[in-house]
Amino acid sequence: MTLSLRPATAEDIPALHALIERGYRGESAKRGWTHEADLLGGQRTSTDELSGIITDPDQVILLAQSGGVLIGCVRVMRQGDGSAYLGMLTVDPVRQAGGMGRTLLEAAEAEARSRFGVGRMEMTVISTRSELIAWYERRGYRLTGRTAPFPADVQDFGDLPPQTLEFVVMDRAL
Repeated sequence: MTLSLRPATAEDIPALHALIERGYRGESAKRGWTHEADLLGGQRTSTDELSGIITDPDQVILLAQSGGVLIGCVRVMRQGDGSAYLGMLTVDPVRQAGGMGRTLLEAAEAEARSRFGVGRMEMTVISTRSELIAWYERRGYRLTGRTAPFPADVQDFGDLPPQTLEFVVMDRAL
């Protein structure tokens, strides 16, 4: 498989939005192991949010393509404290468990170092996602002991489950 990585552009937004939704929400997401479909309904993101990320010089979304087909993405955002934030790590559900997540994670870390000159990567993971937390720990990330509230006031998430969701903060030196 020939893989190419590149920053997303405005022209990529429709395909990018479809990939992220398919990877995180709905029945299609359940074909993979990293989904949130059992926890959350509604949208994971919007085309407006993706447009804002793509036009922000302090952020980039890297796309992974194989044979011209979008199969994964990851967001990297400069933070003001010498770190970058990693988010929206998405692999098409039918291609998960094949090493693409690790490839995107490594590409995001390299991008954070080269584009933003940072020495630390930070991310948040829903606290109940123990398998996903363990996956990141195997790649050198650690739980910081900090948590962040889940944005329950955002309407696009659909009907939130009765339990209270929160994020754990993880980080890694680059």
